[in-house]
Parts: sequence; structure tokens; C-alpha cells
Amino acid sequence: MTTKESIHMLFEDPDIPLLSMVPVLDNFYEGVMITNPRGIIIYFNQTQAKIDDLDPEYTLGKKVTALYRIDEGFSPTMQCLKTGKPVDNTVCYYRTHLGKMINSIHNVFPLYHHGTLKGSICFVREYNALDQSVGNAGLAKRAKNLQTFNVPDKQKPLSAKGNGTRYEFHNIIGNTPDLLKALKSARMASDSPSPIMLGGETGTGKELFAQSIHNESHRRDKQYVAINCAAIPENLLEGILFGTARGAFTGAMDKAGIFEKAHGGTLLLDEINSLSMGLQAKLLRVLQEKKIRRVGSLREVDVNLKIISATNEDLQLACKEGRFRMDLFYRLGVVFVQIPPLRERKQDIDPLIAHFLNHYNVLMDKQVNSIAGEVMDLFYQYHWPGNIRELEHIIEGAMNMTGDHETITKAHLLVQMGNFSETLLNESPHGETPVPLTPSNAALPGPGRLNFVFPVNGHPTPREKTLAQIQIDNEVENIKMALKKSLGNGAKAARNLGISPQLLHYKMKKYKINRHDYKP
Repeated sequence: MTTKESIHMLFEDPDIPLLSMVPVLDNFYEGVMITNPRGIIIYFNQTQAKIDDLDPEYTLGKKVTALYRIDEGFSPTMQCLKTGKPVDNTVCYYRTHLGKMINSIHNVFPLYHHGTLKGSICFVREYNALDQSVGNAGLAKRAKNLQTFNVPDKQKPLSAKGNGTRYEFHNIIGNTPDLLKALKSARMASDSPSPIMLGGETGTGKELFAQSIHNESHRRDKQYVAINCAAIPENLLEGILFGTARGAFTGAMDKAGIFEKAHGGTLLLDEINSLSMGLQAKLLRVLQEKKIRRVGSLREVDVNLKIISATNEDLQLACKEGRFRMDLFYRLGVVFVQIPPLRERKQDIDPLIAHFLNHYNVLMDKQVNSIAGEVMDLFYQYHWPGNIRELEHIIEGAMNMTGDHETITKAHLLVQMGNFSETLLNESPHGETPVPLTPSNAALPGPGRLNFVFPVNGHPTPREKTLAQIQIDNEVENIKMALKKSLGNGAKAARNLGISPQLLHYKMKKYKINRHDYKP
């Protein structure tokens, strides 16, 4: 059935103006979706199809909650149909089926015919900046110094599943190329029996990846078990891993280890780099033989499970230094997934903040949805050594000091996170921690200055550019090209660069680029 036929059946009136508007909506610059009163999609224009990476024909006849995998209480369209009133300026974050993170504004209006609710029409615009997207003079003025994160309904925290997990891949927030590459690799290896090693700094979300891998695999109905190898004393760790037999030592009882408890499921060995060389040898045997032997027992027990290991250090370097077995590294790292640090994916800061605001709004029964622009500038400048976990703790701490409906400002950070602010003040203009000048490093390159080396004759010669300086030069050139292409329009330039307008604004200030120089 065609779109026009669907609308004709819905309204039973061939003269309804909406019918004649279909050709216009097909080429409209915003995404447009029309539903019947039950939320079934009867029209999906090309712009919305492009935003969601979907074929319009595929969407027809599907309910919006099924297409976007959300509950009715969180859907702007279903809210509109339920109340019969417009739902406007709602910011939505979601991931398409191809893994692209969408940040958009939804305006939904009820469609009435002869006083009867016949459906809804939703206009969707990809979220660039409030002063352009929302179209409200008050908000536009406010947005110059304020980043607002609209959360239409307080979403409940994720509840634990029966298999020992809480997260799936769609719960991992971000849209940067390195993160999407890591997600793709993890997904592809999820159902394989091969071990997976997750590499990443503390706080990057390695356990989220591990749980998601388990829930993506055929083992999802079995148990997921995680253990931090660094958190348990070495003299106890062997018994916890492999189990104990009665009489193995004073007070020892017959007890299964976590390998047996995770049989059929998935085992995460976090901070695998902290294992002693002796335990590394025993773990290697388990991986090779698929059998374990309890401490104090001669009987071998078969185990069938997916092994995921995680490390926050370079294990190849540990192997060279003799702290980690090379053969175990190769056995555990059949598939290696590198999770990028937050400082390399700063365009994901906005959706991460929106998520944490929602989470702590629920826990604290507050409605804090905005952060001062100066705070966002600090967030974009900071190098985040603690990564996403540090960002979450800063948001949580600030919200403890923020009243309901208040804006998070620098003052809230100073109260809770003095070290955070102090670190920023001590950083160089490019967000890098300064290195004290000593005779050994005085000639080291630094951002924003010309470096020289002094040959034997004492005359300075220009040093070749470092990789860091080359990257800075490339970034500056790309920003200038984007501004030139957009004729100085910051929002368009940010969209072309694939970053948020706030991050572009920070980088323009950082490199002293004036967008007005590119206006006609």
C-alpha cells in the first residue's frame, strides 16, 4: 500500500491537506514520520531514512516502539498520541542499526480530523546547536552560555539480568570511529569460542564490553562471572579460580572455583596483567586443555566457557620485561579489542553527560538538565586520565551540590573536584600537562612554539615537526577548510567535521581561529 493510500484510509477524506503535502514532505529538509493512532508508521520521508540508515519501505507498518526499541513512556510520538498534545523540542539520543549515534531534536504534533485523533506527525532535526535547532529566542539566547540536555522522562537505571550482567552493546554510548571499530570487532567475535582480550585505560568501560559480548553470544542464557585478579591476594587467588578439595590445607572444603561456576557461560579475568608467573602457567594449561584441577585434588574437571581478559597496561611491553608470559599473551589475545580513552573521543562527552544527568536525576529525584558553557569548555579541554568513570564521578559530585532545576557551574566543580580544576589550571593551552624544562628535555618539542636543536657549531637549526605537531597542523587545516566550505557557519562546519558545535568552539579558541574570517 502506498503512503497516499495509507493516509487516505486513515482520514477517509481525499481532500485532507496532508495528502497533498506528501510530495513536499518527501523533499523536506527535516526528517518526517507520520503514524496512525496506535503508533504504526504510515509515512517515513527520505531525510529521516538517511538519518536512521533505513529504507523507508522497511519502516512502513512497524510500530515506532518496535523500530526504535524503546518503551512507550520514552517515545515522544507515543506520548503525543497518549495525551493528544504536542511534544516539542525533545532531545533524543539513540543508535541506528549500523551503530551510528544519533543526537536529534523531535517535535511531534497530533493530527485531528473532525475532532478525532487520527495520528501524529513527527519532525526530526539532527541536533547541532540549540540556537539554530530549537527556534526559540529565549533558548537561543540562553544557549550561548549554556549547554542544555533535555531528558523528556526520567529513565530507570538498568536492572540486573538473571545471567549476572546489566549491559548490552546498545548501552555503550559514543560514535567516534575508534569506538565504533572496537564495537564492531567485539560484536564479530562475540559468538566465537576464541578468547578475547580487552585493552584500555582504567575507566574506559572494559566490563561494559565484556558483558555486552556475553549477551551477544549464544551463551547469553548461561552465567557471566567476573573477577578482578588484582583485588585478591595471590595465596587465595588460585583456590578462587580453580576451586579447592577437602584437606588441601587446614580448613579447606570441597568448593568449586569460578571456572566451574562459569561453565557454559563467560568468564572475565580483569587486570590479567597482575597474575603471578606461576598462576599464568596454570591458566595457560587450562586454556590449552579445557580442564581444571582443584587445589589439593588429582581429578580433572572439564570446563567449557568463553574467556575474556582485560588489561590496563601494554602486555607486549610486560612480556619484553619478563612480567608476562608471551605464550599466554598470544593465547588470550586471539582477538584483541582496543577501547579508546575519553581524551581521544571528546565528541562523545555530550551524550555521555546526558546519560549521567538522567541517571543521577533518577537516583537523586532531581531535574538538572543544563551545564554552564564555561564548564563544558573545561570538559573539552581536560585530558581525562580517569576516562568515563572520572566524568561520571564529576557529574555525580556536582549534582550533589546542585539544587533541583539548577545549572551545573564552575562553583559546583570547585566544591567537589578541586583537583580537577587545579589540574586544568596547570595544563598547557593545548590540554597537555607541562613538562619541566631540564637540560635533558629543554629541546623537546612543544605545541605552539618553534623548536630548535643546537649543533656543535652553536647555530640553531629548525627541528623537524613531531607527530603531535603534524596532527595539530592537520586539525587546524581541517577546521579552516570546514569553515571555508560552510562560509563561516559554525554549526555546519561542526556537522561536516563530525563533532559537536561546543567542541568546535573550544578548538577554534584553542587555535585562535575566527569564523568571521570565512564569511562572505
